Amino acid sequence: MGFFKNLFTWWEGASTGTRLTMWRGWSKVGTDMHGNTYYQSRKGDRRWVMYNGPNDTSRIPPEWYAWMHKQIEDVPDKALPPAPKFLREPTPNLTGTEQAYRPSGSLEKGGQRQAASGDYEAWTPQ
Repeated sequence: MGFFKNLFTWWEGASTGTRLTMWRGWSKVGTDMHGNTYYQSRKGDRRWVMYNGPNDTSRIPPEWYAWMHKQIEDVPDKALPPAPKFLREPTPNLTGTEQAYRPSGSLEKGGQRQAASGDYEAWTPQ
């Protein structure tokens, strides 16, 4: 990515201003399973995430989301008990991708709705 583009854009990764802010006293706290890196200020009042890939908040795991929003004080590895075995991995927001949910009447699936059943009667004004 070009230097000037990186000065003003945030949607394709960390901007230059963000990187400079991190050099001024932010400490690395941890990394999640997706490769996102989490930082905290010296005072502990500000928390930050550097995404490994597209900037999308649905890519933050629930335990790190709780840390980011100060629902837990310490990092998830220390503050939370281990996850139960029956839990599945959280899925990211799939809107706009090929894996997004598309019901049978949607344009991507041909746009043909199922016929209304016999229990429907259209309303007409008297």
